[in-house]
Amino acid sequence: MASVLLCDKHLDWATKQSQSTFRWLGSLETVSWDIAEIQTKLNTIKKPCYVVRQNGHIGVTHEGTIQETDSHQAIEILTAVSPIYTHQLGDSQFCSAHGIKYAYMAGAMANGIASEELVIALGKTGILGSFGAGGLMLDRIESAIHRIQEALPSGPYAFNLIHSPSEAAIERRSIELYIKRGIKTIEASAFLGLTSSVVHYRVSGLQLSSAGHIEINHKIIAKVSRAEVATKFMSPAPTKILQQLLEQGLISEQQAKLAETVPMADDITVEGDSGGHTDNRPIVALLPTILQLRHEIQEKYRYETPIRVGAAGGIGTPHSVLAAFMMGAAYVVTGSVNQACVEAGTSAQVKQLLAQASITDMAMAPAADMFEMGVRLQVLKRGSFFPMRAQKLFDYYQKYQAIEEIPSKERQQLEQQIFRKDLDTVWQETVAYFQQRDPDQIARSINHPQRKMALIFRSYLGQASRWAITGDKSREADYQIWCGPTMGAFNAWVEGTYLKQPENRRVVDVAAHLMQGAAILYRLQMLKLQGLELAHHYFQYLPEPF
Repeated sequence: MASVLLCDKHLDWATKQSQSTFRWLGSLETVSWDIAEIQTKLNTIKKPCYVVRQNGHIGVTHEGTIQETDSHQAIEILTAVSPIYTHQLGDSQFCSAHGIKYAYMAGAMANGIASEELVIALGKTGILGSFGAGGLMLDRIESAIHRIQEALPSGPYAFNLIHSPSEAAIERRSIELYIKRGIKTIEASAFLGLTSSVVHYRVSGLQLSSAGHIEINHKIIAKVSRAEVATKFMSPAPTKILQQLLEQGLISEQQAKLAETVPMADDITVEGDSGGHTDNRPIVALLPTILQLRHEIQEKYRYETPIRVGAAGGIGTPHSVLAAFMMGAAYVVTGSVNQACVEAGTSAQVKQLLAQASITDMAMAPAADMFEMGVRLQVLKRGSFFPMRAQKLFDYYQKYQAIEEIPSKERQQLEQQIFRKDLDTVWQETVAYFQQRDPDQIARSINHPQRKMALIFRSYLGQASRWAITGDKSREADYQIWCGPTMGAFNAWVEGTYLKQPENRRVVDVAAHLMQGAAILYRLQMLKLQGLELAHHYFQYLPEPF
């Protein structure tokens, strides 16, 4: 019989019990003494776990009872833990508010990478997913709304609203579409502050019930990485914006009054070091900061329903999921790891690259949507020249005031190596693109040559993500793949399991294994806190097909 590693001097609970008359009563045939069998029982979290000792050997069982007895047939009980379920992790209010089975969400990935298939697959099993509407045309978003609502008439699902500081019209029209089509939950991301569009969405969904309670029909899950932005979403809507919306007839007097008593967001997702837009801040420092801020704001406003705070960025293994919950996260949000799943709206080539990534295969590069502001995002550098080439374009933008100022030799290199066509042609294609998407962008660049240069450079950045999504083999060296280091951690965790291959990675399986693994680790920690010294291999939960 192989025993669990155990240090008796740490077993305070067990020592007290051995000095009393409490013993385990049951059939020894139900007790596992072998390492593999013990592992199985420890991983079976929906049953109680009794750790017993006989003749110096330690075993584990789900059966029997603990009773006070002096019977010689009773076995020494060292410790015991109750069953645990994945829905016990996190805040149950998050689950009830969104109609989901556990405190887990798949965040949006722009350009439809968080696809209809991904959102529907999650929603059909009671998990919240957010459609990646950022960067898409309105007709494409509306098509996704139709498909998702048809498949999930009662939810759960959310749609992303990504802040577009240089394209306010896009943001406004997206909100108008969401209100028109009855989207009840949006995930607001990359915001630097509140805009009239996001306030319009929130406040236009406020009403009083027949019992006099405020009903919030437009939920907002705000993804933030800065305390100053979190403060704005945790506070009521600004009076100045409310007044503007009133004057425009977009909200009623009653809604403006109700808006003074509710926060702008129901949930705040604290985003640590993640793929795409990120401040690269460690979640272990950022989450406690925002939790403290939430406490201070709740003390100030005394909301009837306190704001929930979740964690994102770096969530890709059971250990990181459990760490987030233990730090006080109400829910967890995954991103990068879902991009390598079957349902993700990106190419097989990208999924293969992601499945091979390590935690060091990431780099920062200029963001297309906030290029002029110098905002950067995190991407996969493995197998791609995109980070280096995008940075080169930004360097030119800072150095020159117009395309015409770029020396002819350097311009020729840009045309041959990056754009693969002359810049005059690129400009004509850029004009055609924005005539459909946002004509104001072209109008604003007519007498501003540096802005024209920015639009030309942004065309490469924008197309680089589409080349990756479509799997354009001719531009494989230019793929822009939004990804954080947690992708490498996930790959290390699933090495040697069925999830190693991207064709086996289904978004529902990934979610279930992350939550299941976190629950198992939590119960093992409970045993450890009671003094049971377990060998390290017991803490290695490896996913197996369901």
